[in-house]
Amino acid sequence: MYKECTRSIQISVEPFYVDDQSAPEHNRFVFGYRIQIDNQGAETVQLISRQWRITDGLGRTMEVRGAGVVGKQPILRPGETFEYTSGTPLSTPSGIMVGTYEMESTNGRRFDVEIPAFSLDSPHQPVQLN
Repeated sequence: MYKECTRSIQISVEPFYVDDQSAPEHNRFVFGYRIQIDNQGAETVQLISRQWRITDGLGRTMEVRGAGVVGKQPILRPGETFEYTSGTPLSTPSGIMVGTYEMESTNGRRFDVEIPAFSLDSPHQPVQLN
């Protein structure tokens, strides 16, 4: 589990390999990730947008930006949690993802919340530590 806390918003990430959607013989490796967003602060916030940087095992990077997550822009009151699962395909058996969520507080101020960098690794490949 990977965790990061910014302005009392804690992001927890649990990545996993999706074997039944992957085809290593065709350089297709699919990874999923479960995200939990915990509002540990005193103010209500809304997730407005996301920004991801996905880097494969060869160092190729792709940027992904968009409104909300999984088609939603959840509102989190103090003490509330929002969870979702998503995924990404890679052409290599390993990679790294990192990003930010843009949040808006009830007073209209926007701020970024860090998503911790997390590793994507096929269980069928030998792991190389860098």
